[in-house]
Amino acid sequence: MNAPVYVLGTGLSHNGSAVLLKDGRICVGIEKERLSRIKHDGGNDNLAVQYCLDAEGIQLKDISLVVQCANFEIPDRNQYKGKRLFAEVKDLKIIDISHHLSHAYSAVGTSPFSECAVMVIDGCGSPLDQFIKLHPEQKQYVSPEILNETQMVCEKDSFYHFDGQKLISLMKDFSKMAEKSDSLFSLPTTQHSIGGFYATVSHYVFGDMDDVGKLMGLAPFGKSGIYDFEAFEFKSGNLFVNEDWKNQFTNPSKGYEYFKINFDYYANVAKWAQEQVEKAVLKCIQNRLKQFPHKNLCYSGGVALNAVANAKLQDSKIAENIYFEPAAADNGLALGCAFYGWLECLNMPKVPHDGNTCFGKTYSDDEIEIVFDKNENKKYKYKKFFEENELVNYCAEKLNQGKTIAWFQSGAEFGPRSLGRRSILAHPGIEAMKDHINLDIKFREDFRPFAPAVLKEKVGEYFVKGRNSPYMILVDKTKPEYLEKLKNVTHWDGSARVQTVEESWNPKFVKLLTAFYKQSGIAVLLNTSLNKKGMPIVETPQEALDLFEMTALDILVLENYVIEK
Repeated sequence: MNAPVYVLGTGLSHNGSAVLLKDGRICVGIEKERLSRIKHDGGNDNLAVQYCLDAEGIQLKDISLVVQCANFEIPDRNQYKGKRLFAEVKDLKIIDISHHLSHAYSAVGTSPFSECAVMVIDGCGSPLDQFIKLHPEQKQYVSPEILNETQMVCEKDSFYHFDGQKLISLMKDFSKMAEKSDSLFSLPTTQHSIGGFYATVSHYVFGDMDDVGKLMGLAPFGKSGIYDFEAFEFKSGNLFVNEDWKNQFTNPSKGYEYFKINFDYYANVAKWAQEQVEKAVLKCIQNRLKQFPHKNLCYSGGVALNAVANAKLQDSKIAENIYFEPAAADNGLALGCAFYGWLECLNMPKVPHDGNTCFGKTYSDDEIEIVFDKNENKKYKYKKFFEENELVNYCAEKLNQGKTIAWFQSGAEFGPRSLGRRSILAHPGIEAMKDHINLDIKFREDFRPFAPAVLKEKVGEYFVKGRNSPYMILVDKTKPEYLEKLKNVTHWDGSARVQTVEESWNPKFVKLLTAFYKQSGIAVLLNTSLNKKGMPIVETPQEALDLFEMTALDILVLENYVIEK
């Protein structure tokens, strides 16, 4: 029997990660922040790489190929922000690829398509000189005016065709970097990117750029039509940011108290920015598909996490089938690196992906009991359930009574959304539950929304479009007759970022939802990530117990073990 072929992908920009393929299938993957416990952590990849090796029970010598990607440089194999594990294995082959190519391969590798178009839109990709050094044959796809540019320019958006084996570049747009200054709107991104624009507005509204998703959560509270100027314009098929819009906004947030006093103002700004992004994304992709039509579209890059724009894109019927990459931001670069190694470098056939996006390791009963046996944890009395049905019925009963549950099951999700493996769960309709979780468990702003997790076959009953949305990456509208029952998971404007729960890779969560449905009459649960503000999603049983202790969570479920306060 032949030994398995392992390909390791590693992303070294912010939101670093590592992914291991075994014979073309993902066997393990992890984001570095889950291990270092530093939000958006990147740089040296030892933690994430070692996690993958340990989870699979192999060593570096067992790996056939490593593919890596960093944003602004080509990393040294032995040293990158500290000594690297690869320094010990001199004959291990390591290949470098560019930023947008990594995003694109992460999408095609996990998509259901054997052939498709691929769109990548983000804040900033690889610099032009690095891109050409890595892929000299693709110089022909870069316009002469960009090639002659004397300032630093970086990837802004890229469009590809995937033929079932390899990606072919069709169009690439580059932009100058935004000038660094003390200006309110200074950015570490390209000057004309959708992602950069969104991050700028987020900084204006909240005072930080690390959590731009908050802007999407604030936008439903705003009103359309307050501002009548445009942020973007298209020239010769390329997208540009108008600088004039910055002159319209002169009241940046001065902290959370100031934000709350001026809430309506900032909500209207967020609404305007969100609508600008929706129009820009649609126009950009329409332009590319008009030149290179295809019925299947993959979409990746940080901007592809905008669930509202994604829904508009799907509703536009711009393509028959659209796959939104669940780990569309830089945490997905390692995925793309690994698939590039398998498909492009080793020239191996694409292996169909089962739709799963949970690539973390599973913790054994012994590992969980070791945590409970620590002296500081002996104050908690745990109960072990030996029958899965008994466990889910018990938890469903508690949820129906209004208890909050930390739900820790199997291997963790890869990407920004908790999908029922590392989740906080609660009743979707009990009065004030949303405020309680924001205030006493998540310790975050009270306007922040929560997602409804719904049984896949029931989504059309509760939501207008009834979209299939297994990765919580599309919004829908809650039907009017269910607004009261789903008040904790419906935004101010009636929208909801829905997760349809798949039995094929989330069977225990389906069982819990089914049990809750039988007891409550509602096939929906409030689902949010198992963390608090500023904290990466928990990875280990000990971290879950620590979070349980520091918050107002009522119940912690670690696999088949239950503890209660």
